[in-house]
This record gives sequence, C-alpha cells and structure tokens, in this order.
Amino acid sequence: MKKTVHRVFFAALAALFLTLLFSGMVFAEEGETHVVILGTSDMHGNIWGYSYAENVETDNDGMARLYTYISQVREENPVVFLVDGGDEIQGTIMTDDISNKFPDQAHPVMAAMNFMGYDAMTLGNHEFNWGVETMRKITGQAAFPVLCANILDGDGEPVSGSGWTIVERGGVRLAVIGVTTPFIPRWDGGKEGIDELVCEPADEAVKKAIEEIGDQADIILVSAHMGLYSEYDEENGSDSGEKILKTNPETDILQVAHMHITVNDRIGDVPVVGVRNAGREIARIDVTLDSDRQIRDISTEIVDMADYAPSEELRELPVVKALHEQTIAYVGGTDSDDDDDEEETGSKLGTTTAKFQPEDEIRGLPEGRLQDTAVIDLILKVQLLASGADVTSCALFRDTGDLPEGEIYYGDIFSIYEFDNTLVTLNVTGRELKDYMEWSAGYYNQWKPGDINISFDPEFPGYRYDMFAGVDYEINLSKPKGERIENVMYKGKPLADDEILKLAVSNYRYSSVIKAEQLAEANRDGESSNSVRDMIVDYFAEHSPVEPTVDHNWKITGIDLSWDDPRREEIIGYINEKLLPTPYERSYNLSEYDELVAEAEARRAEGTTAEERVYR
Repeated sequence: MKKTVHRVFFAALAALFLTLLFSGMVFAEEGETHVVILGTSDMHGNIWGYSYAENVETDNDGMARLYTYISQVREENPVVFLVDGGDEIQGTIMTDDISNKFPDQAHPVMAAMNFMGYDAMTLGNHEFNWGVETMRKITGQAAFPVLCANILDGDGEPVSGSGWTIVERGGVRLAVIGVTTPFIPRWDGGKEGIDELVCEPADEAVKKAIEEIGDQADIILVSAHMGLYSEYDEENGSDSGEKILKTNPETDILQVAHMHITVNDRIGDVPVVGVRNAGREIARIDVTLDSDRQIRDISTEIVDMADYAPSEELRELPVVKALHEQTIAYVGGTDSDDDDDEEETGSKLGTTTAKFQPEDEIRGLPEGRLQDTAVIDLILKVQLLASGADVTSCALFRDTGDLPEGEIYYGDIFSIYEFDNTLVTLNVTGRELKDYMEWSAGYYNQWKPGDINISFDPEFPGYRYDMFAGVDYEINLSKPKGERIENVMYKGKPLADDEILKLAVSNYRYSSVIKAEQLAEANRDGESSNSVRDMIVDYFAEHSPVEPTVDHNWKITGIDLSWDDPRREEIIGYINEKLLPTPYERSYNLSEYDELVAEAEARRAEGTTAEERVYR
C-alpha cells in the first residue's frame, strides 16, 4: 500500500513539474535568475487584428493577440521585458488616413503600447513617413523610451531623444540600444526635417553606445530596425545586423526587423531574432543568469499568434475602440452583424460600371502584372492629370488589388493604392527612361521554351515592379535582364535617347530607385501636396461612374506558352484545383509533365492540397 502511495505521489509531482515546465515557468537553480525578453516589430498599426480594406477581422495577427500572449508570459515569469523594433505608427487606414493626420491627438498605437507595458521601442523607417515633427509628436506620447542611436538631428543628438536605455526589473539590468536603417532619406527625402538628419552607420552607433553603457548592464540587447544582411550598403554594412555583431562582440542578443521575415538564428554565440509583420509573431528570449549576474544560457523561440485569441481588454481601450469604429465607418463598413440588416456607415466616394481586373488564368498568378489592366491605367491616368507629366509609372501593390462593380468606398481605393506616396516630377532623357523601364522589367524570370507560365524573380518584390503610361513598349522575356525593353514609342514615333520628357513617379520610387540606382541625373522639380491615393479619391468624386478602360500600351513578347498543347491545360487545371503549388517564383515546363501529373494525382489520392503561397 505504501509503495502505491509513493508511486502516486511521485507521479503527481512529475506531472506538476512537466506542467510548469511546458507552461514556461522553469525553476532556476539556487542563485540563478530566469529572465524572459519578448520582442515585437513591424506591427504597422494593426492593433485590432483587422483588415480595414476588406472590412474583415483577421485570424492570426494584431497587437491584441500579442497582448494575450504577453500577459500569459508575465503571469508565469517574474522578470519579463518587452521591447519593440519599430514600424508601428504606419500601415493601416486607421493610422495613415485618420490618426497620423492629427498628431496632436491621442494616437491609438501609442495608447495600446503604453497599455501593453513596453519597456523600449526603436524607431523604424516608417515612423518618418510624415516628417520629423509628426514622428516626435506621436512617439512623444510613449510612456517608455523611444530609441534611435544612429539617426541624429541638427544638434547631433538622437532624433528620438535617446539612443539607448537601461531597464531594471527583479534586480536584472537590461540595456537596450536602438538603431535604424540609415537610409531614411532614400525613402522620405524632402519631407519636413528629413534632409537635415545625420544618418550614421548602425554598427558605429552601437559601438559608441556600448562604451557609454560600460558595466551598468547585465544583458545588452541591440534592437536594430534593419535586416541581418545589408539591404543597400553591401560594401560597408551600415544597414546590416551582421556588421553590428562583427563590430560589437559585447552584444548579447540582436533583434532585427524591417524585412517582415521570421529569423531565429545565431551568429557565433549571439542569438538573432526577428518576426513577421502585422503582429503575426513574437520573439521570446529566455536568459538564465548565474549568481554573479553572468549569462549562463540563452534560448530563443518565435511564437505564432494563430493560436491566441485577441485581448478584448486592449480592444476596449477608449481611443482604440473609438478609432477602430471610426475607421470602419470611414472605409464603408457596416454597423450590423446581421447580413440581412446591413446599413452602410461609410461615405460613398463614387461608382464604377464593372470590376477592373481580369480573372487570373492560373490561380495565384496575378493578371494585373502579366498584362495591361484597368486598375493600373486608372492610377496612371490620375497621375498624368495631376502632374501634367509626359510619362508616369506605378505598381500594383497587391496581387489581388481590384475595384468592384458598383459603389466605391475608401477601403476599395486603399486596396489598389495602400501607401501614402506623393507624386514627384523630374526631367529625364529617353535613354534614362528606357534604363528605368529595363530595371523594372527585371521583375520577370527569363522565359524558356516549354514554359507554361510567366513567373517572377523572388528577389524582386512585386510592389517594386512598375508599369508605364505615356509611351508604348514591349517586354521581350526571351531575353536576359537588361535587354528586354523594345519598340518604345512616344507620340507615335520611336523614342529618341536624347529626347527630354517630364516623368511623374511616387516619392518612394524617386528616392529608392531613380536616385538610388542612379537612373536619372536630374533632381525633382516638383512634388504634390496630397497623396496619390487622395488624387484617386478626387477623381472618383469628379468622374463617377468610372468605366474600366485599358489602352494596351504595353505587352509581353518573346514567349510561346503552347496555348494549343493539351498538357498545358491539364497542368493549369491541377494548379487551379490546388493539387499543384502556384508556380509564382519559377515556371512549370512541359518537360516536367510526367512528374507534375504524378505529384498532383498523388495529392488527389491522399485527399490533400498543395501548400498555399504566403502573401506579405
């Protein structure tokens, strides 16, 4: 009987230990301290977990879900720090079109972050989208330090007010150093206060901060709003997390951001973490300190928010709730959950006579990037009218961007032009325009005989692929990059290399491509006071009902997709049935026919489907 009691007792004790272990509560040995550091970034204003453009709740992201997890971790661990890596006040209709236009008023993101109990935040590049003064007014509402050690104002001080901070909790001192990609002027040059900023290499700023911190901290965490590898400065690494670690071996933990990708890695002995955007993930770093406050062990985990319910407590914050409801009304949502009793609460901007995008022939391959469409022609028409330019360009930001038939609301406009870009004009030569067009045509992979579809270079994001109006042209995909643009015509004649044209582009494209890639010598000679999105809104107000029209001024050539080959039709059928993955980043070829059929039929037999492409 005693043996049975003992077995039951020890079994119960083991079960209790396992429960505590897997819930995240791990008992440290005598004299040791267990610390949890939680890292977020690139939440882009997604407090609620809501897509305002589609007027639907999301099911796997948002700050409210993050707070549910954060609260759970705090209940299980006595020493928890919460750090953010930037890009928080921009990204939704709530932030971009309502809150950020009134920076003196309470900002919902700052209110939410204060409520969540952040210990520090690093500025991201998108915090600068409305100029320095607006950034300062909004982030000035934070109840925690906002950091940016390498972006300095005219007085040589961090533009955010601080470059680093030390947070003490449970006797543990955590130093957080914040640095931001130094290419802010590349994207937002010309906006209030941006051109006066001094943008230093991130690794050098971290080195200076570590010298200032000295022996004041037990743990040094660098929160870097940049990728692990350089985005632009490959030679010097001024925007590289990897270079930060090479220059600063004293760094204990590196948080990266900006790239919207999951990172859970080590460079040498230093853990490196990064998360996807919109509050989809959170980084968890568990640190064990010995009795002398020396680091004994560090483990890392990236936690997906798909399994966490949103915090209603956060959603009920007065400023968050009020602005959420105001945004839904603004974009044309409804004030009723009853589908039979919906009442439109948004302001109608105008109407259309039909939808603007053709149906995709192949599931997941956007026709809006394979042919001229009414969506792009509408945006380009608006830009030409607003700027008076000879030629202009724009991108389809979302693969699924479209305008429906019937009444148009703000969310519909946002779906085809989601960024707050202004319009910049400059003079270019015919040669410079062709070079710009060649750069853009690098978006496509080269076509090979037997390919059944056109595909896209995975290293060339779709939002950077521009289409043009004001000229007629062809893109020959049988040729390599740099040799594809052919038969460029301007006003019915071949465009001469020395002809001067007025070009209108977004401020983002001007800075990040035209100037960064040295595609044109001239500087901007004008910039709109309002955004392109607002121009489209004004166009609907003046021209509704708007009819979708396409002028077919460009086309893809040099390909033979074997339209009459029944094998192509069969493969496309498998793709559209989700029995084959969408060939987005490579083309399927008829030489693979037998293997593709076998793969698809195997899935059919198993009752499974191909993995969906992740859209970001």
